[in-house]
Amino acid sequence: MRIFGNTRRPVAPVGQGSWRLDEAAADSALAALRRGLDLGLTHIDSAEMYGSGAAESLIAKALVGRRDQVFLVSKVLPGNASKRGTLEACERSLAHLRTDRLDCYLLHWRGAYRLEETIAAFDILVRDGKILSWGVSNFDVADLEELAAITGAGHPACNQVLYHLEERAIEHAVLPWCQKHGAAVVAYTPFGQSAAAFDARTKHGRVLHEIAAGHQATPRQVALRFLLRYPEIFVIPKASSLAHVADNAGAAALDLSESELARIDAAFPRGRPRRGLPMI
Repeated sequence: MRIFGNTRRPVAPVGQGSWRLDEAAADSALAALRRGLDLGLTHIDSAEMYGSGAAESLIAKALVGRRDQVFLVSKVLPGNASKRGTLEACERSLAHLRTDRLDCYLLHWRGAYRLEETIAAFDILVRDGKILSWGVSNFDVADLEELAAITGAGHPACNQVLYHLEERAIEHAVLPWCQKHGAAVVAYTPFGQSAAAFDARTKHGRVLHEIAAGHQATPRQVALRFLLRYPEIFVIPKASSLAHVADNAGAAALDLSESELARIDAAFPRGRPRRGLPMI
């Protein structure tokens, strides 16, 4: 467990994402979610966008009798992020998830509505106990600065961003901002969208395989553990099979040396700063 931003709550560093989970076989996805909970992956992330609520409804089945074990997160779409729209979106998510509260509620990305409107709704939801904290997703430093100017210290609880071995742009400015201001950083799509990074026939892929072999681990576990080298970071890989969820869970116990971290850093360089925050 590690402390989740300014919520001061202990949360599992390796969680379970649910983007496109509704596209998998329902029985397999449900079994994977439940097995993940058994293995300590009790940070579960969803969004109203995922299958238009289908992913949230699937998660609800996995949480039967186990809600209090879980740090549960969902997100409001920017097109719904007016004050009234955010309140209504949260109610829909609570209904899909069959719960009375979210542990954290996020604005999925910046949209046309003023941040003041969305934040006003978040404040009402906190007051009413329907969310216990709130954060953002896909926010660059300029967005975070604007948010901080509105709310003052203590917000957001987290910033959920794209982060994997081949996409390390957040390390230039977004991660340092979150570290300075006490916000958790949640890495979505932490394996990337391509298996190329894990190809043992490539120079960089061999590094992962060699390090994994030395720990009786898998290359994907090594990749997750590299991302988790900063205490502010959490990862939410999706797993729709029992094998994948067990593999993800094993990353939390892996201990990489400074020399191994340096090898990975060299094999997957973060590159130069560039304009705009990458997102998918």
